Parts: sequence; C-alpha cells; structure tokens
Amino acid sequence: MEQEVFKDMLRKKGLKVTNQRMLVLEIMAERPGEHLTAEDIYDLAKKKCPEIGLATIYRTVQVLVDLSVIDKVSFDDGFARYELGGLESESRHHHHHAICSRCGRVFSFEGDLLDTLEQAISDTMGFKVTDHEVKLYGYCRDCQKIMEKEEQDGK
Repeated sequence: MEQEVFKDMLRKKGLKVTNQRMLVLEIMAERPGEHLTAEDIYDLAKKKCPEIGLATIYRTVQVLVDLSVIDKVSFDDGFARYELGGLESESRHHHHHAICSRCGRVFSFEGDLLDTLEQAISDTMGFKVTDHEVKLYGYCRDCQKIMEKEEQDGK
C-alpha cells in the first residue's frame, strides 16, 4: 500500500500521522500474510530507524489495534501477533487461520462459512454477531509427510 493510503486511513480514524505509525504500517504491508509480534516489528523498525524504542513500538501497535487499523491475533503460543487489517468496515469478518500443531506454521484462509450459523443464532437468540474468529489446529502437509516417514521407520 502507498503511504497516502495509510495517511488517509489514520486521518479517517482521527489519528495524527506520525513517523512511528507510518513505519509500523509500512513494515506490516511489506509482509502480507505474516503474523508479526511487537518484537518482530521492533527488529524490523530498528533497521530503518535505529533510534526507535521497543516501548514506542508497543504503544504504536496498541493505538493501531484500538482503532482497528491493525488486528491482534493469538495462536495460543504465548505471543500476541499483529496483521494489517482495518481496511474495510468495522463489522468485517477477518480471515481465519489453520495452525500446524507440530511446526507452528500458520496458514491464513478466507471464507465466511459461518454465515448460516450466525443467522440461526440471530433468529433463535436475538444475538447479532458482529465478528468471529476461526482457528483450526492440525498438521500441515510437510509435517504429515515427516510423521508418516517416522511411523514407517518405527520411531
């Protein structure tokens, strides 16, 4: 994404355009599909701006999360991770994740297969679903091959 798109996004959210916010957004846009920790963002930011501090990254990330400019995700590994989001309406549905229980790789996928369930919940309970998150756990193709080989080798 271009810097002007980021600037417009920040302004629409009522935020000042700061070098730190622009840097975090640029880093995340350069890595689509990756789920970066604050420390990952910090390490990448230091390469472009050596004087930036980790506390600044944490504050910037939190502001951007609070205003739905970026999304915070958890894969139950003890780390908060972040991905670029917030480009659509506030009630948008996020993409979902498949997580390999062996190697930890995360695969993102799109799809709103839960629309029927959400409508049923609305109809029966009067509960309006505004968002959902799906995390599927299992084994990626590579790990399945390794596990099959280990099983054949009798390990």
